[in-house]
Amino acid sequence: MTARVKIDDMGHIRSKLTLPKATYIHCFCVKEMVYNPIWSSPPSSYRELVNLYEKQYSDSVAKGDYSPYVWPYRSLGVYLVILYLLIPPTSSKLVSYARYPVFAFNVYWAIKAIRECRSAAVSTGYGIGLLDAWAILWLAAVLIFDDGRSDFHRIEKAELVEGIDREGSGYAIHEDKDANGHELRRRCTDGSSAKNNIGAEEPTTTTKYFWQNHPANFYQRLEWVADLVSNFRLIGWSHQINTIPSPPPSVLDNLQPSAKPLMQTPPIVSTGATRYSDSKTLLRTKVATIMLGYLALDTLKVLMMSDPYFWGLTSASPPSYLPSFISSSAALTRIWRLLISLAGVYVALESIMALAAPIFVGLIGPRVLGLRAATWQYPDIYGSYGIVFRKGLAGWWGGWWHQTFRFAFEAPQKYFVKKLGWKERGLKAKLLGLVIAFVCSGSLHATGSTTMWPATQPLKGPFTFFILQPVGIVLQMGFSELLGKIGMRERLPSWVRGTGNFVAVHVWFYYTAPLLTDDFARGGIWLFEPIPISTWRGLGFGAEGEGWWCWNGRIVSWYSAEKWWQSGLAF
Repeated sequence: MTARVKIDDMGHIRSKLTLPKATYIHCFCVKEMVYNPIWSSPPSSYRELVNLYEKQYSDSVAKGDYSPYVWPYRSLGVYLVILYLLIPPTSSKLVSYARYPVFAFNVYWAIKAIRECRSAAVSTGYGIGLLDAWAILWLAAVLIFDDGRSDFHRIEKAELVEGIDREGSGYAIHEDKDANGHELRRRCTDGSSAKNNIGAEEPTTTTKYFWQNHPANFYQRLEWVADLVSNFRLIGWSHQINTIPSPPPSVLDNLQPSAKPLMQTPPIVSTGATRYSDSKTLLRTKVATIMLGYLALDTLKVLMMSDPYFWGLTSASPPSYLPSFISSSAALTRIWRLLISLAGVYVALESIMALAAPIFVGLIGPRVLGLRAATWQYPDIYGSYGIVFRKGLAGWWGGWWHQTFRFAFEAPQKYFVKKLGWKERGLKAKLLGLVIAFVCSGSLHATGSTTMWPATQPLKGPFTFFILQPVGIVLQMGFSELLGKIGMRERLPSWVRGTGNFVAVHVWFYYTAPLLTDDFARGGIWLFEPIPISTWRGLGFGAEGEGWWCWNGRIVSWYSAEKWWQSGLAF
């Protein structure tokens, strides 16, 4: 790729980028937008920009301004929480109250990493802020708003063997454990002695399911804690989010009673999320998702890197591969870039999440993981887009978009509603939940923006975008209520209401989404290389010097600090 760069008398930068296959992009950028504080001159290609970021980052680390994110040192706060949860079950008040200082240390440690750590790899930089902020929100949900050691229970499977043990004691030893980690034993069904039953009949096995609380057995407790801190949708737990399908009837019908029972749902719930009943269907679906996602990411990467907007030049003119009716319209150009940005986020998240089922169900399997490899533990991450037609902006965020963060976003609202004595489904509770959820989401994404290497606008960009969403939801719901009161809503055909919801949602995003997508571009998040081998670039559709292999440079390296405990793997 070659470029000619010229600054005209009006202070604008004009550049003509030459791509393979005689593809041209005419870039027209406002001078202030191109002269990012860490750029000394406009970049001629996105690879030059990546190299520039790497050099600037290395110089900053050498001067001591920032340090890389080093594992395991920077994860100490989370490990302390895990060690706390691994303390054996006890009724001690001291242990219960200890969760507050443990959580406080995690907050301090996360903020310390957010302030001190950066990465030349823009995706890693975003992850530093996002994951540390998420650690605060998630652990607040499972430690502060609920007590992780006593309030959470997960479904576990028990194989009850009816027969005689080898000692002739009249009990059959069960290979699993109960909720307290003790071995399950069961007397012969007829109540007769062992001597009278020896050799009388073959033992039979009955599958039962029970709620497993904080186990006494260390190895079971280790698995239980690992599941709790990593299962963000709490699938198979007493606190499972309500936008995904419940466990199947074969589980719930044989599940012991609980103070907080799960409501049985069909395999496909109202949001469109699907529960899989057999491993073949699950694995076939997820492998297809991964393969299609790989091809889509390859295509999106080439399209994005042919448009300087996605390098961070947010005032760049449209790429020449667009039809003239799009490139000549500022509105259509914006819509195109919003759609490409949405596709990039959607496909990347869905492809990453789809990897879990082939690994845990297909490769490792239930012999090792037990119930954690059951197919119903891996429902879809996204819902059906049809819910947007039915519920508008509330349906977009509450049903179609991924619900990974839902439990942590809802936990503060449920806690305060209970403390305030409000009705759980009352208007005040719903409004409070909306505000808290999007403030949490805005804070999460703004923190990710903060730790990216290029200059970004965390508060004016992603935070503002997310705190505007409850405003849009309330406005749309209020308008719908108004139509209902005057008797128009019921008289309108369903397709008219659906079309109205669809148009309202996308007009809303046309005006608000650039707050988020422009910040993604400014931060260089699309410079990340998502795949190792590219078909398109191997065929010559990439930048100059690109080919089949895409992963160059170091992903992980050893970092030696002045103090040994600060050394480790640097990302």
